[in-house]
Amino acid sequence: MEKKYLNQTILLMKERQITYSPKNHALDNNDNFSADGKFLCYDTRGSVGKNDLAHTKTIEKVEISSGEETVLWNPESVTSAGGQAAPGVAAVSWHPSQDRVVFIHGPFIEEVQERGYYGKKNRTAVEVIADGSMQMIKVDKRDVNIEYPTIPGAHRGGTHRHEYSRDGKRIGFTYDDFLLQQYDRTIGYMEASEQAPKGYTHYLALLVKPAEKGKSVPGQIEKAWDDSWLDAEGKKRAFVARIRSENGVDYDQDLCVAEIPDSVDVSTANAGTADTYPKPPKGIVIHRLTYNGKVSGIVRGSYDGKQIAYFKEDENSIKQVFLIEADGSDRAEEEARKPGQITHFTSDAIYVRWHPSNDWLFCINEGNVIAVYVNRDENFGQTFRLTNDTRIRSQLVVSADGKQLAYDIRTETKDENGNIITDVEEKNFMQIFILQLESNKLYKALSNKT
Repeated sequence: MEKKYLNQTILLMKERQITYSPKNHALDNNDNFSADGKFLCYDTRGSVGKNDLAHTKTIEKVEISSGEETVLWNPESVTSAGGQAAPGVAAVSWHPSQDRVVFIHGPFIEEVQERGYYGKKNRTAVEVIADGSMQMIKVDKRDVNIEYPTIPGAHRGGTHRHEYSRDGKRIGFTYDDFLLQQYDRTIGYMEASEQAPKGYTHYLALLVKPAEKGKSVPGQIEKAWDDSWLDAEGKKRAFVARIRSENGVDYDQDLCVAEIPDSVDVSTANAGTADTYPKPPKGIVIHRLTYNGKVSGIVRGSYDGKQIAYFKEDENSIKQVFLIEADGSDRAEEEARKPGQITHFTSDAIYVRWHPSNDWLFCINEGNVIAVYVNRDENFGQTFRLTNDTRIRSQLVVSADGKQLAYDIRTETKDENGNIITDVEEKNFMQIFILQLESNKLYKALSNKT
């Protein structure tokens, strides 16, 4: 039965818990579903030792139908007397068509003496075949030698939030430089190449060269982050940028897109030196879409690449979901190309994701899953509450076929019969839940309202 709740229609859908083991199962709001929708990958941060990525020891998967968990990567690890650790493995995403995953990897044990322990500026990407065979592939090379220019196609710091383009040909990431730390975080991409550094599969390049922290002029970007692919081919990457305001003093936090035209050759990037910052490949174009600040959170492109969903504070300083055409602007002359506020919550929205039909946006509000209809017809903006309780859901992800939503809930450790397990030190772990999305039920609810 439908009920009203804060301008939302309650339309409950079936939810079930699929993990039960006494450890954390962190989805991290990545692309966690396997291509066939049968598995989810996750990391186990906070299960052992400190609640940080440095102490995260395993990358795993769970079969959705059975709840069976499989360790995909479990490297030898070490913790120093001071509490620092290595290697640290976390933030995993599944390849869109192959049975492999990509994730953060800190220094291997044999590299710790030379590289030091895990840190934001001391990590790379690795891929692992997702069958439990522990087959590992090194993706991006790290080179911090100051005696010669950085090896072409390598980087001098740390990559993070690795995300495959939907055709699998490129991997986007955020980046922190080790050699020149007067520069803030930025974004980049990599692609498989025969020119990649020896022993590694991908050639890496930045997409945005930021200005030095505190030294930008109006309109310049000092930081780029919270990025994701806008299109399936990895030619456009949307991101949040910290930009010097027009008054030359303050900063705006706005939505931008980095475009990689077909003519761009990744090998034309300059990897930099000990005293020069890396430069993007020739031909990268940056478009600024908003100018009024207060954009935050990971931005998400629609499956057809035509629209971007993002978070921005409303007039009451509440984080809402906004929608803009991919080539739009809040300074556009045409009203249709300007951003529009999609949600009107009384508390912050988090974790926005698209349905592959492009008709629906999902997010979390007050711990519950929300669906918003965004097709441009008479039902535009209709909002449905798919769960309705006091549980706190997080790390929302959507399967490629749009039939399942997954998320984490920190809950008491129970067995599959619902009995609380008492012989564990920590009682509440992040467990994965699945919501079966009944699209026909959503569309029927729309038609009943018109």
